Amino acid sequence: MRRVSFSVTFPDGVAHPLHRRLVATDGVSRVELLMWGPMGTVTTLLWCDGGPAATADLLAAVESVTATEFVERDDGTYAFVHQTTYEFEAAILTLVEDARIVFLPPVTFRDTGAVAFEAVGRADALTDFYDELTELGEGTIERVREFDRRAAAGLTDRQRAALEAAVAVGYYDVPRSGSVADVAAELDCAGSTAGELLRKAEATLVTDAIDTG
Repeated sequence: MRRVSFSVTFPDGVAHPLHRRLVATDGVSRVELLMWGPMGTVTTLLWCDGGPAATADLLAAVESVTATEFVERDDGTYAFVHQTTYEFEAAILTLVEDARIVFLPPVTFRDTGAVAFEAVGRADALTDFYDELTELGEGTIERVREFDRRAAAGLTDRQRAALEAAVAVGYYDVPRSGSVADVAAELDCAGSTAGELLRKAEATLVTDAIDTG
């Protein structure tokens, strides 16, 4: 099985209303859809790299929202969101529902207009999905790797993103060519937050290696 990282930019008529607001405003540059319920319940957990007021402004663009609850943290705001419909275009929902693959959280919306996400499945199913995806927007395949259930366990999505950023900037090169500040810049967060994410991720991986070695 393959684990593939996708990126896609939808035209305005297809993009989600929250994403259109994100591109047009300055208060938030990144929104992560962390968890979502079954299609019938439409309950989601979001993370935004802005404060509660900026997050509320983004969600105001989604007419179907019926209730929200915000939890502010140093690196952003978590939002529990209840709504009557997802407000994705029907073509996107059909593509997701019919896909023979599994989608991994988070789905990341960026102020550049791009949506980034990962999926797992057989190579042929992932190829079919990508072909249909690129009929709706400008899509690219960012990364392809073998899926390993052990690699998916233990780390949070933010910790995994921090490790990937650290590898990208050379933080783990020998000799080291990147810094925690570089990782923070990649994640668009404070240096203290990046350092904490790396320490916790490293502790999890080391403990895992010792326990299974």
